[in-house]
Amino acid sequence: MILGLLVIIMLVLLFSRVPVAISMLLPCLAYVAWSPDITLGVALQQTVGSVDSFPLLAVPLFIMTGYLSNAGGLADRLFRMLLTLFKKIPGNLGFVNVFSSLMFSWMSGAAIADAAGLGSVLVPAMKKRGYDEKFALGLTGASSLIGPIMPPSIPAIVYAVSAGVSVGSLFFAGVLPALVLTSILCIFVYRDARKNPLREEAVAQDIPVAKAIRSAVPVLLTPVIILGGILGGIFTPTEAAAAAVMWVLTLSICYRSLSFKAFRGVLIKTANTTGSILLIVAAAGLFGWVIAREQGPQAVTEAILQFTDNPIVFLLLINVVLLITGMILEPVAGLLITVPVLLPAAVEFGIDPLHLGIVMILNLVLGLLTPPVGLVLYVLSSVTGSPVETVTRGTVPFLIPLLITLLLITFVPAFSLLLPGLLAK
Repeated sequence: MILGLLVIIMLVLLFSRVPVAISMLLPCLAYVAWSPDITLGVALQQTVGSVDSFPLLAVPLFIMTGYLSNAGGLADRLFRMLLTLFKKIPGNLGFVNVFSSLMFSWMSGAAIADAAGLGSVLVPAMKKRGYDEKFALGLTGASSLIGPIMPPSIPAIVYAVSAGVSVGSLFFAGVLPALVLTSILCIFVYRDARKNPLREEAVAQDIPVAKAIRSAVPVLLTPVIILGGILGGIFTPTEAAAAAVMWVLTLSICYRSLSFKAFRGVLIKTANTTGSILLIVAAAGLFGWVIAREQGPQAVTEAILQFTDNPIVFLLLINVVLLITGMILEPVAGLLITVPVLLPAAVEFGIDPLHLGIVMILNLVLGLLTPPVGLVLYVLSSVTGSPVETVTRGTVPFLIPLLITLLLITFVPAFSLLLPGLLAK
């Protein structure tokens, strides 16, 4: 009863537009004040302890890698290479859009960075070549969701810390699901190209293919440094994040594409984004402790087991719950609130924590394309000048490939577990 009241208060605050961290923190502080056997010092310890984590140091570093890649013009090199490779293929700008997001995801780990960096270039270019504005916006928004799934994924780090699983294993668990999403989006691009054969296609600059590839190879070494270093045991995911920052910064300096003013802007954006994420992590640490103290996970597990003992039905249930949660909460906040509750129940059903992590992340990032939170919608509106309503209408058809991907990842665990299993041998 107490736990239900706390959740209701939090939801009321969220719907009242109170910031997520404050919405979680206020009911917990009221709980602490009401409980005679809990001191404020204990609450403070739980709050601070949740961010006192070595793996979480990777979060600001990967965020900085994404911002540096944009500011340093590295994303533009990838764009030019892809445009050169796809220049003779019908629907080339659509394919460039999807593959640009795939490649940029190896550096950003966040959908918002992808939408901001690539949306400002790709959407105007597609509109200029006769693509429907809503299609261009929807494809850009949908492809940006590859970033939070493909390593280095910020939500994956948060889930790994919350669930107590290996960050490196969860990184590799996201590779095949991200490729599945990429493939399904490419099918939709191909269908659109067949329906619009007379559309004027983008013409790449007259750059030899070999030269375009050579120009982008140093940028493409970033994922090799990240995943190769982790796989080779050279460094931890956190150290890999630091190495990625140094590599991207070095490239930007060598290319002379990063001014001091732009670098200062990168530092400010990184600090702002990191601060908002870690404030949510800190508040969620106290919220999760209160949930555990009131035996919330046990109550949820018992309720689900009374409702069904079928793992498939359980997965369908959590998909519905998480899709709704993603509509009102950012992915990081949604993970921090739901992992302590759903993970024990999933273990009871024999679901691997790595599989559950990818399913939860994909469910929650879908909320980035749905109101009222829909951060990607607002970012695309800001960088393209299109009304939010137009962006929203453009993304609706692309919920179909996203939901197809979600069902495949949910009910075919091999997509999530194959690579971590091979690497563990």
